[in-house]
Amino acid sequence: MAIIEVCDFGKNFSIHHLNKTMQAVKNINFTVEEGQFVGITGKSGSGKSTILKSLYRTYLPDEGYIYYDSGRFGRINLSEAPERTIVYLRKHEIGYVSQFLNVMPRRTARELVKQALLEMGEDNAAANREAEKTLNHFQLDPKLWDTYPNTFSGGEKLRLNVAMATVKQPRLLLLDEPTASLDQQSKGKVREVIEKLKASGTTLIGIFHDIEFMDGLTDYVFDMQTHYEGMSIAHES
Repeated sequence: MAIIEVCDFGKNFSIHHLNKTMQAVKNINFTVEEGQFVGITGKSGSGKSTILKSLYRTYLPDEGYIYYDSGRFGRINLSEAPERTIVYLRKHEIGYVSQFLNVMPRRTARELVKQALLEMGEDNAAANREAEKTLNHFQLDPKLWDTYPNTFSGGEKLRLNVAMATVKQPRLLLLDEPTASLDQQSKGKVREVIEKLKASGTTLIGIFHDIEFMDGLTDYVFDMQTHYEGMSIAHES
């Protein structure tokens, strides 16, 4: 059963000071079955992150539709869903990991991971235990657990980002270069969690430049270059 259907999706961005509109992506079509892991590849600027952010409803499509099969709401068009619905989905069903950490100020690493669990209905004691277990897994130094992440290195911030998103075991997890600044050992920890999530039924869509990391994880790859080459050939014929 399809959990995500992207149909003729297109997105434009306005550059106001130049009075121009730039087309980021066009005619994107793909389907993701429940429990699959789909990788999106392509050169920088090809629109990979635009697709992922639109799935998370950070962006709204200018063309086409994105349908999501929600555990609570059934099949919905994400571009038309009310804000209240999107807030619920982000808390309970759809996780997002970016290369950058954007969190509430004056929240410690422990509090951030714990809060993610409390939002899912865990009690305080269980949330605290699971937060510590998760921080340990991603090898964040216990000395950092009760400090603010703005003091962390890039790799530490990214590991915290992954911890916050994966600890919820979301129905759908979107990954935007989650291993970009990690060493090989940390990448292994991320892969381990992804494998467990996939085995438990989580659907994943991820952007990776590290093709080797994707090997053996993804069910199929949506390649932006192949997509646009195919459009070009079809147009020329």
